[in-house]
Amino acid sequence: MAIKAIIMDIDGTLLNDEKQLTQETKEALLKAQDAGILLVLASGRPYNGLVHLGNELKMNEHNGLFVCFNGSKVINYQTNETLFNNAISVEDAKALFDHLDKFPGCRPMVDKGEYMYVNNVFDNFIHHQGPSKYMHGDLFDVMQYESRGNAYKLCEIEHLSEWVNEPVNKVLTFGDPDYLKENYEALYAPFKDKINAMFTAPFYYEFTAKGIDKTEAIKTALKPFNIMQNEIIAFGDAQNDKTMVMYAGVGVAMGNATDELKEVADYITDDNNSDGIAKALYKYIPDVYK
Repeated sequence: MAIKAIIMDIDGTLLNDEKQLTQETKEALLKAQDAGILLVLASGRPYNGLVHLGNELKMNEHNGLFVCFNGSKVINYQTNETLFNNAISVEDAKALFDHLDKFPGCRPMVDKGEYMYVNNVFDNFIHHQGPSKYMHGDLFDVMQYESRGNAYKLCEIEHLSEWVNEPVNKVLTFGDPDYLKENYEALYAPFKDKINAMFTAPFYYEFTAKGIDKTEAIKTALKPFNIMQNEIIAFGDAQNDKTMVMYAGVGVAMGNATDELKEVADYITDDNNSDGIAKALYKYIPDVYK
């Protein structure tokens, strides 16, 4: 079986815990592209949050694909062509924002152009444990983390339902993990027939259009490249990578992945701090690295 596409989640998979691309993994991916293998970044991140990685990996020279918003939109980074786009309708987005206004502990963020739009730019901290330069004691500055990591400016809109006037690829909400765990069912209840919702971290609960996941977007985007399912290797670490890892000819869970993902993976590689992607590529496409 020849591998023709490498599909990777970003946070917890391609990047280490310092949100950096290690040199060994970078070199392995550059060599794969030079051998004619297509790179696909598949993430919950918006387009802006993938550009710097696309540049570092020279995906703009090899028709690299960005699967953004957990599969809501796919862009060819070399041609800037949109290959797939399925967003939440204006009507549903307005209703969702009105509903979220009833939950003060759940703060929405939505991107448009160069801005991330929020209700209150000063309501930006949650209680969280973990190393980050955006930690202030036991408080995590989520808005700063999102805006800096995805190259967005912040804009304050008190009622997002009055502002939205075009379809929305993703509504990301954040809050204290205990608050979201207590309220997520009520957050989602009115929209179960119209919108997808899922946790992507204990403090993130996000909404996309119905039926959206990374795998459906990947299937559509790869058709013009004539790449078959058994010619794909996919890497992930979390719940939103499960269908992608199961779909690929070779599904790889990182060493730091959830137990749920490890159970469905074909192979478990090293963790994201130890070049797990590179080590799996050495195993499955050894001819590239002779």
